[in-house]
Amino acid sequence: MARIVMKFGGTSVADIGRIRNVARHVKREVDAGHEVAVVVSAMAGKTNELVGWMREASPMHDAREYDTVVSAGEQIVSGLLATALQHIGVDARSWQGWQIPIRTDNAHGAARIQEIDGAKLIERFGIGQVAVISGFQGLGPDNRIATLGRGGSDTSAVAIAAAVKADRCDIYTDVDGVYTTDPRMEPKARRLSKVSFEEMLEMASLGAKVLQVRSVELAMVHKVRTFVRSSFDDPDAPGMGDFDNPPGTLICDEDEIVEQQVVTGIAYAKDEAQISLRRVADRPGVSAGIFGPLAEANINVDMIVQNISEDGALTDMTFTVPSGDVDKALAVLEKAKPSIGFDVVQSEAGMTKVSVIGIGMRSHAGVAATAFRALADKAINIRAITTSEIKISILIDGPYTELAVRTLHSVYGLDKQ
Repeated sequence: MARIVMKFGGTSVADIGRIRNVARHVKREVDAGHEVAVVVSAMAGKTNELVGWMREASPMHDAREYDTVVSAGEQIVSGLLATALQHIGVDARSWQGWQIPIRTDNAHGAARIQEIDGAKLIERFGIGQVAVISGFQGLGPDNRIATLGRGGSDTSAVAIAAAVKADRCDIYTDVDGVYTTDPRMEPKARRLSKVSFEEMLEMASLGAKVLQVRSVELAMVHKVRTFVRSSFDDPDAPGMGDFDNPPGTLICDEDEIVEQQVVTGIAYAKDEAQISLRRVADRPGVSAGIFGPLAEANINVDMIVQNISEDGALTDMTFTVPSGDVDKALAVLEKAKPSIGFDVVQSEAGMTKVSVIGIGMRSHAGVAATAFRALADKAINIRAITTSEIKISILIDGPYTELAVRTLHSVYGLDKQ
């Protein structure tokens, strides 16, 4: 017998038929003798609908009331799934975040989990009851509902798994695992059997949409073994109930991966914009003068490249931001121009960041050179480069995205079994 947390995303619970299918997945684990908690998202599209209603009611709405409204989608699904489970003979009860409770900070709309008391859930496990928990929400210090930001149900599931010391957290979604790259971009992409926490964190932060970044961070900190699985597989198909090796991708500690690939996957993020400040005075504090105001405006800066003139007096500063933040960023920089002291600012949208990821890169030389040579052979110009111990990120022009992803996927042999 094991303790499992199962999380189902919005497409998995999109209607009553799919909720009944989810109930069959849960019943399979209960029938195997496992203790089970389930975390659910809202039905696909419902959160967007609730957000739209809130904005229609008032463009400048109170964040606490926003959380009250947008958290309703998960509450509805938790009740429906508990009912569907009861209908097929499984003892189940719905739980809201405040009933557990899941304690958060006071950042309504983007709250962070601070503490979860798993005692009540563990008590219910003892009597064989399944807890069906509304994801995406907790209880703030003001005793009001606080939501965790978009994709927060993944974070809820991993946090609850850590709190109840679950043996595993299964994230059920509309894909059957983590792939070497986006299968829609490269049909030869392969499903990975295992990915390290660090690799998955890089993939999630660099454009892969399988898991939310904060959930991977939590899983890595608390070492929660996490499986990415498809809810659309037949719940009773052979192997679905295999506890040690179910179909999907295991996200785990690096030590569990016996044979580490040099490169594990290729991720990409479209709609990046490049901003360059030309002829900036090279003096202490200039970087803080540029990036401090951008941070205060909640603009996420990514790749940063600095070129210093021969005499060391002037520098060019180039960095990337999401394309949707370009106008806001330019306005912030123009306002700060007197204190920064740059000559001219230039911007260009429509860029793509393509990243090569793999824990094996730590012990292998020439990985970057291989990427640069392959892209040069395809006449793809590189605008900027950043690296870390297990990642190389390259900024290119948007129209070359598919060619770059396929080229890098092939050159590292990821399209081969």
